[in-house]
Amino acid sequence: MGKKTKRHLRRVRYVLYKETLLDFREHLWTFLGAFTGIGLIGFLQSNFLSPTDNLFLIGSFGASSVLIYGIINSPLAQPRNLVGGHLICALVGVTIHKLIPGELWLAAALSVALCIVLMQITKTLHPPGGATALIANIGSEKIKAMGYLYVLSPVLSGVLILLMVALIFNNITSHRKYPHHRIWHTTRRRRAH
Repeated sequence: MGKKTKRHLRRVRYVLYKETLLDFREHLWTFLGAFTGIGLIGFLQSNFLSPTDNLFLIGSFGASSVLIYGIINSPLAQPRNLVGGHLICALVGVTIHKLIPGELWLAAALSVALCIVLMQITKTLHPPGGATALIANIGSEKIKAMGYLYVLSPVLSGVLILLMVALIFNNITSHRKYPHHRIWHTTRRRRAH
């Protein structure tokens, strides 16, 4: 085997080793944050809305929870991306639904495609935002009837609850830091040297 192949194999083994380590503290804080964030939104929904008004807890919040509680250092999980991504996508989804109400396939495709490009342009890429735009088009009649109120609640209010919980649970211990300031850390290291 050549030196280059051996080096690649060592690197693969190292990555596999690092990726399979279990950090129970990390998993505990991920669980507690996600449980509290989604639980709080669900609790508010169940206590302030009738059981048939399932509007406050939308599916894209589950995907956001994976990012903001489970992969907190990801650029896609940062507050700007979380809030900006969901808001842009909710606005796009509602607007497209109003402009093209009768063609679901076209409205859904256009909503998701446009919101991805707008999130790229504004540097607020947050994958669950695509689902937020889609929900504005394929959601229940109650969600569609909300119009632009959908942007404020459930989207903005729910995202702010998730963010507040993430700021608390991701900063309780010294081994977790949220939001992740990659640029600040890089600049600080350069000045130290």
